[in-house]
Amino acid sequence: MRFRAKMRRWAGVALLALLASVVLSACEKSPSVLDPAGPIATSEANIFWFILGLSTLIFVVVTAVLLYSVFRFRARPDSPAPRQIHGNTKIEIAWTVAPSVILFIVLGITIGTMFALAQPADANTVRVRAVAHQWWWEFQYTAPNGQTVDVADELHMPVGTVVEISLFSDNVIHSMWVPELGGKTDVIPGHDNKMWLKADKAGRYRGECAEYCGTQHAHMDFVAVAEDSGTFQTWLTGQQAAVQKPANGTPDANALAVFQSAGCSGCHVINGISPANIRLIGPNLTHFGSRGLIAGGVLDNNPANLRQWILHAQQVKDGSDMPSFDGSVPTVNGGKALTSDQLDSLVNYLESLQ
Repeated sequence: MRFRAKMRRWAGVALLALLASVVLSACEKSPSVLDPAGPIATSEANIFWFILGLSTLIFVVVTAVLLYSVFRFRARPDSPAPRQIHGNTKIEIAWTVAPSVILFIVLGITIGTMFALAQPADANTVRVRAVAHQWWWEFQYTAPNGQTVDVADELHMPVGTVVEISLFSDNVIHSMWVPELGGKTDVIPGHDNKMWLKADKAGRYRGECAEYCGTQHAHMDFVAVAEDSGTFQTWLTGQQAAVQKPANGTPDANALAVFQSAGCSGCHVINGISPANIRLIGPNLTHFGSRGLIAGGVLDNNPANLRQWILHAQQVKDGSDMPSFDGSVPTVNGGKALTSDQLDSLVNYLESLQ
């Protein structure tokens, strides 16, 4: 009776865990390497399914032989003592050689895939420089006219085109990963790595940092935007446009005055307005309003979230370089919180930068 009660208890725990996993998994669709949208991810998924199928076959065969032996040669009432044997050399050789052959097959397929995916054979390549910060991603494109385009938290790429990414870190070790498009590649300070991605279909694919890099490691996401070639070229051309300086006395001019007096201009750049010698600490804000994410994917980009981010950045993402402008940090804005009018003006201006 005690055994049955214990079994029922464990069965209840298992059922509860199963229900919890189903409910929690329905909260948000996580990117999966088993839902590939590019040649690298497809190759990796194929290896996974091959190894899983092979492992399942071996498990079924071994378990079947084990169960057959257990029932066929089980002890029966009044059965004599079994005959003692020393061993079977042929069987022992077979069960040593067979696993070795299987492992070498898996190794060969894995190494072959690694070499095949190491360097894409494609002359039509888009080159991007990815810089890992704590904790957000910066992507730099060089336009045909030589101008550099800086984007935060969005990797734009034309469908069907190889994107070669040069990886840099200005702090600690990170790892760049877009599960639906390709595998992980470490981003190591002083050791510049490269990787490449290719999307077979248009869509937005979540990317993330796959190497623990600090307290906000889990909040270092970005989105890979795969779009047709024409849309990509239009986007790249639009990103080269500088912001026109607003006329004195306009709401935009007032917002720009807040941007400068509050200290935002010490870390952020707005092309066409900011001096050329500003050291970029935070993201380039020239086309901030066109982006979908704020602060490495912690928030979606909308006016309400932007207000929250500006006022309470350290509560939203503790330890980030962005200070809170709620008056809690004395060295920012002279220790004064932004007024509601100042905040509204700044938010409206930044969201207008398309």
